[in-house]
Amino acid sequence: MSTSVLAPTDSPARLAGRREWLALVPLTLAVTLLAVDGTVLALAVPSLSADLNASATDLLWICDVYSFALAGLLISMGTLADRIGRRRLLLIGGTGFGLASLLAAFAPGPGWLIAARAVLGVAGATLMPATLSIVRNLFPDDRQRTRAVAIWSTGGAGGAALGPLVGGVLLEHFWWGSVFVINLPIMAMMVLTVFWLVPESRDPHPGRFDLLSAVLSVVAIVPLVWAVKHTAHDGPDGLALAVALTGVGFGVVFARRQRVLPDPLVDLTLFRRPAFAGTVLASFIAIFAFSGLLYFFSQYLQLVHGYSPFRAGLREMPLTVASIVVAVVAVPLIARIGVGRTLGSSLLLSALGFVVLAVFETAQGYAGLLVGLIVIGLGVGLVFTAATDAVLGSVPRERAGSASAISEMSYELGVAVGIAVLGSLQGVLYRDRLPGFPGPARDSLAEATQVLGPGELLEAAQHAFAEAMRATSWIAAALLVVAGVVAWRVVPSERR
Repeated sequence: MSTSVLAPTDSPARLAGRREWLALVPLTLAVTLLAVDGTVLALAVPSLSADLNASATDLLWICDVYSFALAGLLISMGTLADRIGRRRLLLIGGTGFGLASLLAAFAPGPGWLIAARAVLGVAGATLMPATLSIVRNLFPDDRQRTRAVAIWSTGGAGGAALGPLVGGVLLEHFWWGSVFVINLPIMAMMVLTVFWLVPESRDPHPGRFDLLSAVLSVVAIVPLVWAVKHTAHDGPDGLALAVALTGVGFGVVFARRQRVLPDPLVDLTLFRRPAFAGTVLASFIAIFAFSGLLYFFSQYLQLVHGYSPFRAGLREMPLTVASIVVAVVAVPLIARIGVGRTLGSSLLLSALGFVVLAVFETAQGYAGLLVGLIVIGLGVGLVFTAATDAVLGSVPRERAGSASAISEMSYELGVAVGIAVLGSLQGVLYRDRLPGFPGPARDSLAEATQVLGPGELLEAAQHAFAEAMRATSWIAAALLVVAGVVAWRVVPSERR
């Protein structure tokens, strides 16, 4: 097999066997559980608020501290995996995740639950880059790696869809802690199968782990994530700007330190590789567009179309089902036209799906929305399979942990920034269409539903929300077109 731009020269021609494919099962199981855990808690908020007497600030920290810890430690954990061993870190993280889930499930008060969620974030930061870098090492062959990445990505997409459904079933029959207890048997199974099936891998020449760089990465990323979350909740203000600038300042110091260290925590030279830099940028723009709009789509289905939470969740399922089904064609498509063209065309397909949503979001019925969701799902499934494959295939195997961490970091920042920016824009567009309405009704459609009651005023608020969704859909489509052009032009597309 000839060496392509996306497959570095250190990739051996060895083909993975039965053991490697079996080892993919616990790796996919881990990322599926993380995806479930990211969406299941929202449903439990009302009951845990009542049982623990949690204030609004407590609830904010319960939900947000997980993402702060996860985002802040991704880079450090990815590089640590390259040094101490990816399998070892995965076993430590899986065990920690299970124990923290137990602490969260039986938390006697809000403070206890916040601390447990923070530990869950720390453990989660070890799992994502470790699983992805292990996939890179188990499957050195390009085509097999693409197929493995498609399966791994499907686990994440399926988990995100399963979260609300699993949470709904559990909360119907058990107390709020059951959404954490369910993690225990799954993580136990993951740890045992990883211990049995997954071989150890690490960077053979890792160098010294720079603790100061690790601290700098945390104090650079966490303020940025806090600032965008604060902006999403409370709108832009001086405090958010000051905290964001503090994060940027520490980020500059971090980058300068990496350039002079003999063994940097993050190898900034990875960004000199067009496949890597182009993919990270395109992925950031894409997740910015996806998360910023789809964050409000469930509210739209419930508050505008009047579906119950469970029925709204079912109507969002076509997006996830389509993203899972399309994984079947991802491997031959990438092999035929190359990673760059696949990534670019799938982003453009996703943009088309958002255009369809924009057309039908102010119309009656669900059929048009269904078409839009399916088209977006097909695009999303290809986007994340191609993007993950491009990142893993563009770096040497010994740098897989660091590269995976950077990729996951762009994802986390894209989610946070997308929700903050497009979420704030959604709010502004909604309020501008309701001049003269009572203050609470202009704050959000949820409050308008409670304040106004049935009637023409509520219908006007619902129409304003749908119009705002339509405008942000067009913006999301435009962003995805930009990301598609970047991927098409920058990411190499040599056929395999």
